[in-house]
Amino acid sequence: MSTASVATASSAAFRPGAVLADLLPASRVRDIALVAGGAALTGIAAQIAVPVPGSPVPVTGQTFAALLVGTAFGARRGFLSLALYALVGMAGVPWFANGTSGAGGASFGYVLGMLLAATLVGALARHGADRSVLRTAGTMVLGSAVIYAVGVPYLMAATGMSLTAAVAAGLTPFLVGDALKAALAMGLLPAAWKLAGRRGNRTRP
Repeated sequence: MSTASVATASSAAFRPGAVLADLLPASRVRDIALVAGGAALTGIAAQIAVPVPGSPVPVTGQTFAALLVGTAFGARRGFLSLALYALVGMAGVPWFANGTSGAGGASFGYVLGMLLAATLVGALARHGADRSVLRTAGTMVLGSAVIYAVGVPYLMAATGMSLTAAVAAGLTPFLVGDALKAALAMGLLPAAWKLAGRRGNRTRP
């Protein structure tokens, strides 16, 4: 990449409405690669799965990946990445949690929730919600809340659980892990913006 291209890309760090992906030179190829890469990252992260006793829903890395993709890519690319992830998994590629695929499983509602959450956090990131530790924490909390708002009712419908049982099986066991994922995001995202800002300052004339 030329010095001029680096300077142009780095200037996105100082532009209102930019997300981290905008630091890359703009092109259709870039956007296609980001969408495909975001879907693949989510699918890989979903294979990091730890069973939860008494719950059909495992602890996985896919929720963190989905929120990270949405925040870093923005609402449109985040939505497309998670939509691609969901559609390909529904078509039979075994990259949902524990190498499963198809719609209708007890945990599929969480996949749908991730699609909405990636869109929400991407929209918030366009307003600077990932540029400080506290704002990133709030963004991750809101994104996680959307995932559970879809995933828990779907779990109830798929299994016949009561609301109390579904919350106990599909929400409570994951709160500690969500806090750790939020803490990781709180370190990664603002740090990435600070690094981008330093690069921008070095490339300015």
